[in-house]
Amino acid sequence: MFQILVVEDDNELRDLFCAVLTENGYTAVPAVDGIDAFDILDETYVDLIISDIMMPRMDGFELIKALREAHYNTPVLMITARSSAADKREGFRIGTDDYMVKPIDVNEMVWRVEALLRRSQIASQRRTKLGDTILDCDTLTVHTGGEETELPQKEFLLLFKLAASPNHIFTRRQLMDDIWGVDSETDPHTLDVHISRLRERFRGNPDFDIITIRGLGYKVVKK
Repeated sequence: MFQILVVEDDNELRDLFCAVLTENGYTAVPAVDGIDAFDILDETYVDLIISDIMMPRMDGFELIKALREAHYNTPVLMITARSSAADKREGFRIGTDDYMVKPIDVNEMVWRVEALLRRSQIASQRRTKLGDTILDCDTLTVHTGGEETELPQKEFLLLFKLAASPNHIFTRRQLMDDIWGVDSETDPHTLDVHISRLRERFRGNPDFDIITIRGLGYKVVKK
C-alpha cells in the first residue's frame, strides 16, 4: 500500500486530505509543517508528498528545496492558496512535480496522486525486458539482437509503459495523463501518431507487438 505524507498546518484540511486518501486505499501520514515532515521522513518511507507552502517553522518551498538537495526524489504535489505564476514557477523550479491551487476538488487531488505514482513507478524501473528486447530508461534506447534504437523521450516512455506491463490494457486517458501530464493540452491524436511511429520502428521486432483495443486503448503483447 502506498504511503503518502500530508504536510499541512490547517488541521481541518490535513484531516480531510488524509481521510480522502485513506478512503481511496492509501496510507496517509500527517505532518504539521516542514520540520515535522523531516522528522517523519527520518523514520518512515513514503511514496509521495502532498505539501502546503505557507506553514510555520519551515514552509513548503524550504521543505522541497531541502529534500531535493538531500537527493530525495519522492514525487511532490503542492497544494496551496498561492496562485501567482511566480509562485508556480518557483515551485516547479525547486523540484515540485505538480501544483494545485486552493480551494481544490479532492477527487482531482486523488487523480493527480495516481498519475504521479504511476509516473514515479516508470522512472524507478530503469530497465524492462521482453524476450531479447531490452528497454533502457537511462539512454532512451531499445536493444534487440545486437541493434540499438534511440527514441525521442515521449515515444520511449510510451513504449516503456506498455512493455513493462505486457497484456495490460491501458486506456487512452491513462496514457495521455501519464506521458503528457494531467494538465497537458496536447491533442489526443498525438497519442495515435506516437503509436504509429513505434509500430513502424519495431514492425519486425521478434518479441512484441503493439495492439489496439478498439474503444479502450492499447497494449503490448509478447510474440
